[in-house]
Amino acid sequence: MTRTVGVRAISVTAVLLAALPAFCQKGGAAGTGTTTGGTGTSTTGTGTPATGTPGVGRAPTTTPSTTTPTPTQTVQQPIFLSGRVMVEDGSAPTEPAIIQTVCNGVAHSEGYTDAKGYFSLELGANRGVIQDASEYGSGSGSMGALTGSGSPLSSSAGMDSERKYMGCDLQAKLNGFRSQTVPLSGRRAMDDPNVGVILLHRQGAHEEGKTVSMVSLAAPKDAKKAYDKGLDALKKKKYADAQSDFEKAVEIYPSYAVAWYELGRLRVAQDQFDIARGSFDEAIKADPKFVLPYVSLSLLELQAKRWQQLADVTEKTVKLDPFDYPQAYFFNSVAHFNMRDLEAAEKSGLAAERLDTRNQFPQVHHLLGMILADRKDWDGAEKRFKTYLKLAPQAEDAKLVRSQLAQVEKIQQQLATAKDQ
Repeated sequence: MTRTVGVRAISVTAVLLAALPAFCQKGGAAGTGTTTGGTGTSTTGTGTPATGTPGVGRAPTTTPSTTTPTPTQTVQQPIFLSGRVMVEDGSAPTEPAIIQTVCNGVAHSEGYTDAKGYFSLELGANRGVIQDASEYGSGSGSMGALTGSGSPLSSSAGMDSERKYMGCDLQAKLNGFRSQTVPLSGRRAMDDPNVGVILLHRQGAHEEGKTVSMVSLAAPKDAKKAYDKGLDALKKKKYADAQSDFEKAVEIYPSYAVAWYELGRLRVAQDQFDIARGSFDEAIKADPKFVLPYVSLSLLELQAKRWQQLADVTEKTVKLDPFDYPQAYFFNSVAHFNMRDLEAAEKSGLAAERLDTRNQFPQVHHLLGMILADRKDWDGAEKRFKTYLKLAPQAEDAKLVRSQLAQVEKIQQQLATAKDQ
């Protein structure tokens, strides 16, 4: 897996502000700015478990203690999580799925879903959970795995929860499926326990995309050494050194797709977009099944408003991996909308909405609302605009969307009045 340390990504906000024409102005432009605030989650779940801390509220002793507690004496508040696991088609899994934390690549089972896919658990409690055989040896032997002492979190007993779960994700495990992940970094005991829906995607032989370049694994020793030096330089924010190391890596091994990919990202950070596009093209040429260059290239095409090229690269992305990149469907929808293929735009927009269970791309609701308004489906457009404003009330284009919503509501009132007369 390639790393993303220290390199600035292209901002999608400014691009989308001019990407979608307003329905009330045939030649005008409207925006779909990114949210600057929350990333709302699904409201499905099993409720909020009690979050009380054992020992808090007891009667004080006669003589108050003046000793400052050491970190190991600090009472750690438990972190509860709830949510639901669903198959991509909206159905519940046919058997209980295991809910796992994955910390720095090490998986640990935390609980199970019920018959309808719901789960509610306390992180690290290990209540009635038998660790999977693949987890044995991740700690201090098989007995440690069974008792929980081999958990990747067990050595963090005195650590505050925000640091304890750095680099950790939550996922579901079920044979024959792969899972979406929920980042746990920075999660605190008082946060909303409901993580929303975690989707499962049935694995199939027809899916060829990889997030790890298999061609790159064949790199010779000298090329790999240069690549590793580049990654280390990225960690230290020595970007010129990193670029030099990656260039050396591809010079030694021209098919080093991940090195080309990292070069592209460095060029993006320097606003050298044409050179970056060339690096991503080289990565794709070296390993056509490596997905990440397609995703990065789509951002460049979006920024350049090259709609046909954006449609082409995002279609390749979702063909390689139809599950992990909802933004590819969203960008594909933007491309087709601007090419006035509203049917294709709606299809991709709905796919993006279905996969975006964390609501990371609330702009898709604005886009779908624009499509419905174009069809004079005023009720549908109203609902979409309201959803967008609920998810992203402080977005850069929120004022514009409120104006569009007001126009839709005015049209609805006029139609209602005409109907009553």
